Amino acid sequence: MKNTGLLIRTVIIVVITLVGIYLVFGPRRTPTGADFTWQGIKNNLATNINLGLDLKGGSHLVMRVKTEEYLKVLTENNEGAALQAAKEAKDDAGAPLGVTDGSFTAENGNYQVSVNVTDMAKMPAVIDAIKKKVDLVNWTQSSSGNSIIWSLPTQMQAKLKEQATDQALKIIDSRINSFGVKEPTLQRQGSSDSGQILLQMPGVENPERVKELVGQTSRLELTKIVSPPNPTPVQTYPTKEAALQSIGGKESPTRKVLPYADRDTTSSTDPKTPDANKPKQFVVVENPAVVDGSELRDAAAIQGKGGGSDYQISFSFKPSGAQKFGDWTGKNIGNYMAVVLNGEVKSAAYIKSQIFDSGEISGRFTKNTADDLALTLKSGALPASIEYLEERTVGPSLGADSIKAGVTASILGLILVIVFMLFYYRGSGVNAVVALALNMVLTVAALIVFGSTLTLPGIAGLILGIGMAVDSNVLIFERIREEIRLGFSVPESISLGFDRAFVTIIDTHITTIISSVILYVTGSGPIKGFAVTLILGLLINLFTAVFVSRTIFNWELSRNPNMARLSI
Repeated sequence: MKNTGLLIRTVIIVVITLVGIYLVFGPRRTPTGADFTWQGIKNNLATNINLGLDLKGGSHLVMRVKTEEYLKVLTENNEGAALQAAKEAKDDAGAPLGVTDGSFTAENGNYQVSVNVTDMAKMPAVIDAIKKKVDLVNWTQSSSGNSIIWSLPTQMQAKLKEQATDQALKIIDSRINSFGVKEPTLQRQGSSDSGQILLQMPGVENPERVKELVGQTSRLELTKIVSPPNPTPVQTYPTKEAALQSIGGKESPTRKVLPYADRDTTSSTDPKTPDANKPKQFVVVENPAVVDGSELRDAAAIQGKGGGSDYQISFSFKPSGAQKFGDWTGKNIGNYMAVVLNGEVKSAAYIKSQIFDSGEISGRFTKNTADDLALTLKSGALPASIEYLEERTVGPSLGADSIKAGVTASILGLILVIVFMLFYYRGSGVNAVVALALNMVLTVAALIVFGSTLTLPGIAGLILGIGMAVDSNVLIFERIREEIRLGFSVPESISLGFDRAFVTIIDTHITTIISSVILYVTGSGPIKGFAVTLILGLLINLFTAVFVSRTIFNWELSRNPNMARLSI
């Protein structure tokens, strides 16, 4: 019965060891002879283990979301929406409420929206009409003369800035993950309303493209063009000044002038007329837009009808956006609609029939630009633009030096520990050395299984794990020595030594794991790497220092059940 139990324990150890060795050193394909060479082993290690920025090299970026820009846009949009809502409202007799104009202030921490009325008696009705259509719950309302004023309190400004930064963080995370950056570090930095975000991208070959992708606001809007309906051609103007003259000489909260480059009028493959040199026209559009990018459900790059390098972006709406768009197109059949991207009209077409859930952006994009644009649209528009405060590139040579130093320290520490264990515990020291080597292999294998990133602090955690593993063996061996001195036989001393040391080992491991979990929860990227490596090493040590080590002793006892002396 004892031999059966020993066989089962041995099979478990052998299987786990082989799986661990394969996870660390094996290829993720059918093995070849080259995988068993020194260079092949190094290549497999480099492929299997995710290295952090400090080991692999890459880009370190500290960016800031321009939260004051976000508040300015919010203020401007609220002013336009409030003015439109007030002008569209009627009193009980069906007469206008007498709203003349509006204005906004957005500078030096002062954000205000004001609407002017001609009849003070109708001011409550104007306020009610605006509140029904514009979210001004967080704004403080007041009045001065014939003006209704909404101000954004300082406390609410800080809260909105923090929300804008969190929104940007989620969008950037979505873009980076879709882009394929392996194991990036992305987190808030600085005070809650500073708007700062830290981004580290290990092993990035083209950081400039990632920066460009991260920083794109890619604001999509679908809006009505002020123009006679089809079949009259869409109304365009040769200059911005001409377009402004058509609406009274300046833009208003309900009318804006946008550039429009009709890319489809001339083939982009015509060398004589490159896209950048095509004549730019201007159109007048209504404000606010019918729907914007926040209503998008999905976006994808598709090849144009002409094939080749001509790409377009297909998009679809969420249910709420689809309903809103469907209602609008149903009432505007024959009118022209503009697809506005980042303040430029990309395409203009008339509404042939009611449209609910999808559309396309044409413009002869390349595959890369179409993919990037679809990705930014799908992940959502950034609440505000981004500026880079700090940019560092960590070269792979520095990472190689860190790896070399870490590996050297690990090997040196391991050798010194092995020498001590063999010298002080003699034959039993071999037992500890086997358990220690297996602990290192299985810890690295666990990092690979969980997809964790190995950083320089992670290597420090691995070295500390070696110390903790040795400590467990020392506790067991010293307890066995004590039982032998008390007169127990060798088999009884081994059994008592493991049983009585186990409680102490569990206690030390649990307390250290709790500390490591706190480090992981509260720490940043490198600290988390240290905590993860240490936690995995400690959990695996319970297997190697107790289960594996005891199995080795049991194997020795099975060969000599009446062992009178133990080399320890």
